[in-house]
Amino acid sequence: MTDPAHLTADDAVDLQEIQAGRPALDAVTHHVRDFAAMMQDLRGDRLPAWMERILADGLPALHSLISGLSRDVDAVTAGPSTPWSSGQVEGQVTRAKLLKRQGFGRANLDFLRKRILLTP
Repeated sequence: MTDPAHLTADDAVDLQEIQAGRPALDAVTHHVRDFAAMMQDLRGDRLPAWMERILADGLPALHSLISGLSRDVDAVTAGPSTPWSSGQVEGQVTRAKLLKRQGFGRANLDFLRKRILLTP
């Protein structure tokens, strides 16, 4: 799950042993690494070609992923092509949900509002 450059020597050897003799696992590993590089480099324009390579390889485990991505390929391609992120908003939504759950059954909306606004 990590970048191969960050593996220890022993872990790199273990990974090579696991992949040896398992061509499907080796292919999946390469596809996942290519996908990670696309996301990290914000190269959404490479996504359609990546999807075609997976379909050409005949890896049924990844075909369901490709069919899901194909449903809205324009949005999926645009996502990793822009430097903008909704991470801050998602973090605030998660925080608000946590505070709401903590007060479930004991607090009303006014108390929740105060906790959201006053809790750092």
